[in-house]
Amino acid sequence: MRAAIATAHGAPLEIVDDLEVEDPRPGYVRVRITHCGVCHSDEHTLQGGFGDHLPIIVGHEAAGIVDRVGEGVSHVAPGDPVALTPMPACGRCTYCCNGNPACCDEARIWMSGLFADGTTPFRWRGREVFRGNGMGGWAEMTVLNAAGVVPVPAGTPLDQACLLACSIQTGVGAVFNTARVEAGDHVLVMGLGGVGQAIVQGARIAGATRIIASDPIAERREAALAFGATDVIDPAGCEVVRTVRALTGGPGVRHAFDAVGSPELVALGVRATMPGGSIVLVGAFQAEDRLGLVSPNQLIGQEKRILGCNVGTAYAPRDYPRYLEMWRAGLLRLAPMVTRQRPLEEVNAALADLRAGIGIRTVLTL
Repeated sequence: MRAAIATAHGAPLEIVDDLEVEDPRPGYVRVRITHCGVCHSDEHTLQGGFGDHLPIIVGHEAAGIVDRVGEGVSHVAPGDPVALTPMPACGRCTYCCNGNPACCDEARIWMSGLFADGTTPFRWRGREVFRGNGMGGWAEMTVLNAAGVVPVPAGTPLDQACLLACSIQTGVGAVFNTARVEAGDHVLVMGLGGVGQAIVQGARIAGATRIIASDPIAERREAALAFGATDVIDPAGCEVVRTVRALTGGPGVRHAFDAVGSPELVALGVRATMPGGSIVLVGAFQAEDRLGLVSPNQLIGQEKRILGCNVGTAYAPRDYPRYLEMWRAGLLRLAPMVTRQRPLEEVNAALADLRAGIGIRTVLTL
């Protein structure tokens, strides 16, 4: 089958047509990928930011059709349309049982690109190929634990359903599951790529009355207004904290979201939040990053909280149906999030667009 394979960190991907994929084991599902988004976390992996082994297939924002199921799988069958998740919680470990499936023991193993036994489903010219971000979605088929495969209603457009796996699950989940934004809250969203725009939408749906969106790219600020931002800021052209306080008429917002993965933005978020507020870390940081710009006294004296957000504090079997209900009700807008579709063969051009900040979400069609 075809796939886009990285054989060196930072190098262009190679499109191959001789990748081998195994049949699903008991408890696993093989899915024929139809669409997969292009995300900054994929770029992070391709640059070696997560220390992944090579060769590797990235792509973790995917949807498709079930091709074959392993023994014991009953919730999906061949031919079913599905959305995938890079965070397949097991439902049995301590974290899952305590209501924190985003910290699932087994999901951490699966996200490493390996199965629990240390193998992968892919072989290429005699070599093992790893699944980047726990999925390997830039290939015509992949194999996942059944917990990572969520059925979607027939007729759901899969070029939009694929967004559930990352930008929607992460961004909307950051609002509802991590920060628990309430009606009347004021929020600041820093970074307006796919995840940031989903945070804007989630905040609107949650009833936030002031949604301030910040990004240096004018087109993304305009898109944020269409998605529900009440105010937009060019951080290159103003003092963000002063502007936020002026817009909110007080000490700042209740929740600030860093959708980039930047220690500087976290420090800015601490200053832009009101006492008792939260700063939510949503973007992927570099391994060497530290929050040295934040003084503990800023947190202690005003009881501010820094919250880690792992893929929107996700539990896909719970969240995907809820987000699709929001979509069907006209509350959550998926189609405008996809600003371009490209065939798999144009994956390197899609990555160039990502690096240049062009568009919101490019979706690869397989």
